Amino acid sequence: MSNNHISSTEFATLCQSQITLLTKGLGAVWSVVYLTEELAEDGQTQLFPFAIYPQADNQSMSQLPTIGLPEIWQQFQPHSIAQLLPANLVNENNTSKSEWQPESSERKQLILPLIHQETFIGLLVTGRKDREWQKTELRQIEEIARTLGIARFLELQYHWTQEELAIQENLRRIEHDRLDDLLHQLRNPLTALRTFSKLLMKRLLPVDRNHSIAKSLLEQSDRFQELLQQFEAESNNTPVADSSISINTTSLPLLEVDDQANTQSNFLLPSFTAELNPINLKQILEPLLNTARAIANDRQIKLTANISESIPSVVGNFQGLREVLNNLIDNALKYTPAGGKVHLNLEPERLVKEQKFLGISIKDTGYGIPLQDQEYIFTRHYRGVQAESDIPGTGLGLAIAKELINKMQGEIELISPNNFSKDSRYPGTTFIIWLPVSLNES
Repeated sequence: MSNNHISSTEFATLCQSQITLLTKGLGAVWSVVYLTEELAEDGQTQLFPFAIYPQADNQSMSQLPTIGLPEIWQQFQPHSIAQLLPANLVNENNTSKSEWQPESSERKQLILPLIHQETFIGLLVTGRKDREWQKTELRQIEEIARTLGIARFLELQYHWTQEELAIQENLRRIEHDRLDDLLHQLRNPLTALRTFSKLLMKRLLPVDRNHSIAKSLLEQSDRFQELLQQFEAESNNTPVADSSISINTTSLPLLEVDDQANTQSNFLLPSFTAELNPINLKQILEPLLNTARAIANDRQIKLTANISESIPSVVGNFQGLREVLNNLIDNALKYTPAGGKVHLNLEPERLVKEQKFLGISIKDTGYGIPLQDQEYIFTRHYRGVQAESDIPGTGLGLAIAKELINKMQGEIELISPNNFSKDSRYPGTTFIIWLPVSLNES
């Protein structure tokens, strides 16, 4: 038996009130409301009695027989049969009028289909003995049938929606369990990686060039662990404190999150309640550059950086800015061929609306970004011409970077070609991150 047999007390009360209206207002001596029911065994649609008047004390609703739809269609006049289509294909405009039961000896019984949005939902059967129905009475009965049809349709829609929500919730629970399993399986190799990195650092002297590689392994392991913790917290809707931020000033603004950006949850993004803080760029850049140099050497790319000893602090989010710089440096190395160059530099401060901004530029001698792609390059999953290459990517790095910088009230600038390369085959790309300088540095 399907959910069509499910009904609420509100709908039952509505049926009784409409039957009372038929009885006291229009003189009906008996009335029955039949509702459709799709049988699970053979998929056939039948009608079961839902409300009846009069009903004796010893009379049960189950004593009334169910009705197959073909039996009902045969009771209508021949010209009406062509207009009555199966279940969900009924045309409301063609079947809204009531019909006389042709074989009724007294011709005072009415059968009206309950229909809404071209969906056949049931029947209202009513009659009286003392007189035939007048046109004004027929219109009132048709309005009663229309009311019952709408109410039943909305009730079924509610149950269908609840059923779909239950299915989606069950799927979400299954996916959540799978995610928990994955996180659990990742923790063991991550713990081993961090342990091996620590052991290597203990066995290697600081002067050994491999010491910095072991240190980078540990730093990346720590970052991986932090991302896993955040992802787990996000999946469980629990907040995680940002332990990497050591400076906190109450005078700095809160992150602004617009409604559109907040519709998609992203565990990499700072919480909308997080404060923007002064950030020491060297604390971010030095570990990233240590890792990037190892990658650059492996790919035969010359990586240079012009970072002075005294760098003004910028206002932002430590973890978010680290993610942005990591993405941009990784992209520069990824899209620069062997023998090329990648250069990181601090740009001169510029004044925008009485606020100083510091620029961090990542410049490469890579393949460049064609003009036609530049308008969409910050769109999620968009890779442009690079999608045709064999370079792996998801098209998410730049989209994440721009979203993070926007939330930190900064800007990200794209220049391509950048005239950094002397080879015309490689126009090169430059990205510049502009962030507000901390007021304490102004």
